[in-house]
Amino acid sequence: MKKIILGSLVVFLFSSGCDTTQHILNGLPTGTDNSVSQVAAGLKEALSIGAQNSTNRLSAVNGFFSNAALKILMPPEAQKVESTLRSIGLGSLVDKAIQSMNRGAEEASKSALPIFSNAIKQMTINDAMGILKGGDFAATNYFKEKTSGPLTEAFRPVIESSLQKVEATRYWNDVFSAYNKVARTPVNTDLSAYVTEKALAGIFLELSLEEQKIRKDPAARVTELLKKVFAQQ
Repeated sequence: MKKIILGSLVVFLFSSGCDTTQHILNGLPTGTDNSVSQVAAGLKEALSIGAQNSTNRLSAVNGFFSNAALKILMPPEAQKVESTLRSIGLGSLVDKAIQSMNRGAEEASKSALPIFSNAIKQMTINDAMGILKGGDFAATNYFKEKTSGPLTEAFRPVIESSLQKVEATRYWNDVFSAYNKVARTPVNTDLSAYVTEKALAGIFLELSLEEQKIRKDPAARVTELLKKVFAQQ
């Protein structure tokens, strides 16, 4: 019961505005450092679940490819190439290259959860309170700050390997070899860097959606549990 109440308190605080959250935190009796620590622990658990849900969705087959908001398409500098190839009957080659890029991102996403988990473990009480009292995307911004570097380092080699495994590099080379035969200016794009950047953007977008679910969770049932908490004061 105690764990349920603490979890409900976290959801309520997370879904409340800054003023409401500060008012509730200020209302805790003096010397309740342990209570604040438990609320912070509850937030960590909520973030862990959100991170797991996000990475599970994106690392599944078609996690990127079938999601219109996340699907990785040709880089802007290559879109003219894509149009040209489609116009001369090589659309299937382009489609294979696009699918392969998304498969690489899906494979790399499997390595994200341990990195997010480490960032959550290192989260201080001040960090947690900052997220609770922060803006709509405070948790996502925390993850961006703490994990962008490690994620890039982890994703890049996995994506390079994945692109080779699903033959994306071959399709990519085939696409531009065909184009460069008739183009005055050859195109040379770092495919793995591009896919890595897009994969990270997709991960953080998915995290932001999870954060919004937590912040906008209906509070009616939670309010009753909060009454029980404050009735004990």
